[in-house]
Amino acid sequence: MSALFVVLDLAAIAASFVAAALWYRAGSGTVRRISRFETLDHADLNRMVVAMNRAAILNRRAALASAAAAICFALRFAASLAAPALPI
Repeated sequence: MSALFVVLDLAAIAASFVAAALWYRAGSGTVRRISRFETLDHADLNRMVVAMNRAAILNRRAALASAAAAICFALRFAASLAAPALPI
């Protein structure tokens, strides 16, 4: 049973690190500022849409990794609560 605890702990830690890295990458990308005197063309709009879509994709992946970490922690706690009830 202790091997299960170690595996769940390591999986939760790894998922937490992945979520943190993905959220860092999503927040690190900046969109080029546009002056009010500048005229917007299709390339500018495309660049902004692509940047927002990439950030949204990274945020979705980070949320999924956070959910995986939470599930691993929940399984770890459930296993530790069930361990005393199991006959050895």
